[in-house]
Amino acid sequence: MPSTGTWVKMITLGAAVSIGGPLFVQSIRPSDEELFSRYNPELQKSALENRDRREKEYDEYVNKLKEWSKSDKSIWFAVKEEEERRKAQTAEVIDQAKEDERKQREEMRRELQGEK
Repeated sequence: MPSTGTWVKMITLGAAVSIGGPLFVQSIRPSDEELFSRYNPELQKSALENRDRREKEYDEYVNKLKEWSKSDKSIWFAVKEEEERRKAQTAEVIDQAKEDERKQREEMRRELQGEK
């Protein structure tokens, strides 16, 4: 059995590593403002311009996650259903556009045949 001194040394070393390690990492890690100030001016400008759009997209995503988590189903199934619903909606829009285009062509044919 190790002596009491060994136990004290190991506990002290463990505390130093588990407390000191994260403190050291936190002290050397730059803040977001410091990182942003290191960007070149073009990147800073584009980051500022796109910030609102990215925040909006993130908020929409979080709201969707909240909505999906309210259902009794797994989030993965809710996401899959949402994707299927979105695909069906886009297919419906495409079909409607094709139908409108077909009707327009038919009207053009009638007009051309009527003029002859």
